[in-house]
Amino acid sequence: MADQPVRKLIEGQPVLLVIDIQGGEGAVVEDAPVSIPLMDDYDERLRSAPALIAKARECNVPIIFFQEAHRRNLIDFGRELDGAEGVHLLEGDPGTAVDPAIGMREDDYFIRKRRYSCFFGTELEILLKGLNADTLIMIGGHTDVCVHYTFVDGHQHDYFCRVVEDCVAGSSVEAHDASLNAMEYLQTGARRTTNEVLEAFSSFAG
Repeated sequence: MADQPVRKLIEGQPVLLVIDIQGGEGAVVEDAPVSIPLMDDYDERLRSAPALIAKARECNVPIIFFQEAHRRNLIDFGRELDGAEGVHLLEGDPGTAVDPAIGMREDDYFIRKRRYSCFFGTELEILLKGLNADTLIMIGGHTDVCVHYTFVDGHQHDYFCRVVEDCVAGSSVEAHDASLNAMEYLQTGARRTTNEVLEAFSSFAG
């Protein structure tokens, strides 16, 4: 078996995918039932998102923001409620909006999705073609659901896929770790840190 080439963090044109960082301060209602399982330090793991987004802007790396949102009559959930998740992220609910703390602007690329993968039933592939994208760098949540499924679809569309392992969060520690390992299995070097990505953005801009 021939040795595989060593890939750089950024191959060609990068795009930062900000996946389902939603809610923010005031979005959680006290004593309300939890509809989606979250690892204990979920929010803490996403604290570097604003810095990554700001650095991408500074270095002219395109950013695409994603929001999972469901119609209030539940018609677009499909099989999504057959597992551990209850009804969640309904249009108009406080926790469904993109977290304002991460700095999305009105003129940013924004895609609303009804299912887990950012590719499924959306215009993402058209947008990536227009951006001449080669490398997809992913942050957000859940590591084991929307991030993982987007990574797999990106891999199968022949993009170089990277996941910022300290800026994603999952439904549990075990699921989070398993998905990171699964992504690394598909593309060696997929798991990267915030500091590595910040440095790579600077080099790309330079």
